[in-house]
Amino acid sequence: MRKNHQSIRTTLYLALTGLASLTFMACHDDDVEEAVKVEADYIGQAVGNFSADEWYPGGRQGTTDNVSAGCYEDETPAVNAMGLMEAFNKGEAFFERNYNMGTPPFNGLGPAAVRKSCLDCHPAYGHGKRVDRYTASWGNGYLLVVYHPNSPGSDDGPYVSEVTGMPQTIGTSPFLAPIDEDQIQLEWKQLTAMESGIPMTFADGEKYELIYPELYIPREAFNTNPTPYETGDVAFRLESTIGIIGTGLIDAIPDDSIKAQYQREAPYVDLNPAMWDKAANDWAPTALYTANGVNRIKKFTYACTRGSLQDGAGANAIWNITNVSRSDRPYLYSTNAWAKKMSETPSVIAAIKANPASPYYADGTEAGISEAVYGLLSPGTNQFDNKWHNFEPEMSDINFWAFMVWHRGLAIPRARNLNDPEVQRGKQVFNEIGCATCHRPRWQTTTDDYWAPNIITANHLALPRYQNQTIYPYTDMVQHRLFMKNGIHGSWCRTTPLWGRGLSKINTGAEDRLHDCRARNEIEAIMWHGYSKESDAYESTLKFYHLSKKDRDAVVKFLQAI
Repeated sequence: MRKNHQSIRTTLYLALTGLASLTFMACHDDDVEEAVKVEADYIGQAVGNFSADEWYPGGRQGTTDNVSAGCYEDETPAVNAMGLMEAFNKGEAFFERNYNMGTPPFNGLGPAAVRKSCLDCHPAYGHGKRVDRYTASWGNGYLLVVYHPNSPGSDDGPYVSEVTGMPQTIGTSPFLAPIDEDQIQLEWKQLTAMESGIPMTFADGEKYELIYPELYIPREAFNTNPTPYETGDVAFRLESTIGIIGTGLIDAIPDDSIKAQYQREAPYVDLNPAMWDKAANDWAPTALYTANGVNRIKKFTYACTRGSLQDGAGANAIWNITNVSRSDRPYLYSTNAWAKKMSETPSVIAAIKANPASPYYADGTEAGISEAVYGLLSPGTNQFDNKWHNFEPEMSDINFWAFMVWHRGLAIPRARNLNDPEVQRGKQVFNEIGCATCHRPRWQTTTDDYWAPNIITANHLALPRYQNQTIYPYTDMVQHRLFMKNGIHGSWCRTTPLWGRGLSKINTGAEDRLHDCRARNEIEAIMWHGYSKESDAYESTLKFYHLSKKDRDAVVKFLQAI
């Protein structure tokens, strides 16, 4: 039987530690050897301004001791404790494998898709990487955002309806992709000055550089009828995938605790009116996410569009990224505008006409093929009743359950170097300049009364559970506005958890940060928070700017440790 991830990696880690110790001894590097020994002496104990709990950011049931390359893939101790390791390993395969048109259980991918696999967008399970050219390939963690701006240059405005909300650039033969990615123009621009007036050189002479993306997709790239250009002005943004480690623990944070956080912040900062009714000091009606008669507070994705992990980020993505249908979503992720264009495209009709075995062949006439193409590719007005939409689900209920066991079972790596006085100083400064106001360190899970869809509960299947855990994700679970140049679509962005990000480099090969990976390191990420005086984080950024280099470095070291 396959050993679990943690035991394999712990064995490897101990072996490497032993080899490292021999190397240290051979080189007589006493300082490095002592540093390794000292940390080992303190793990799990209170040290300096860190509590014993803070070594385990996901609590004892949600943290892996592995801090080496590959640790983002580890299961939580809860997975093993609940006997869910076999399902976790199976679910992992659904995340990692490429999907195709006809090889169960990895069939899907069509006839249009965003990526061939989930892993493409989450390289090594981490946050997306910055790229210089948009292609639907491994490592590109970006999703395109295509919208009608409220005004020229605005980050706000409704998504266009001609392409899907997560626009697709893969088309399977004989169909054309809704967007021809070869025509997508992406350029990284150098920022020359901060709108807020904060200098781009620290007082001690150290400079920092900031870059931001400019994205343009011409009319000719859209294989839709109509194109978005025919229904209004069009604007574009990039949005990177978030890290997926520890998402089950985030799901376990009680809604009442999140409500209390909103109430604490409401007197001091503007909150998204779509989430919070300031006059009533309570949730706005649109903050509620209802599924199967159960209300949950929207807390997943940058835009807080989903209220439960089990019907949230990953549960949604396995359907709309790879276009894999299941019993609760037995229809395509597509648009009428794309279906119409494909039903009118001569090369599509000709290819189907030459293949009587095609499901789009109908009566073999051009008119019949055109009708079948439009009927089958269209999402339909009623996916459960339309004559064209009676698809056999591609992912079984049991396989979806395994996928959710894996998703909810991903661990957070243990913290590192908390015994280092510089890391301790970094934590102190982080708190003093106000970063912890939004990046709230500590939360408590309670009963973890998670919601799950009928396809899981009807089969009496369990998911990893995190009861009464003290966790340290470093997020307030609230949306704020930073007003960056070419910022995030919708302006409001949920505070991103910081835990585990210090291990991004050894896991993914990159340490890009922020919603579109514009920040190539921690300093750039912090300084982007102060681009505008309107930013909720402007004052904290200004305080960071005035720190000594020693204290700036300490804050960075702290961020890399948690």
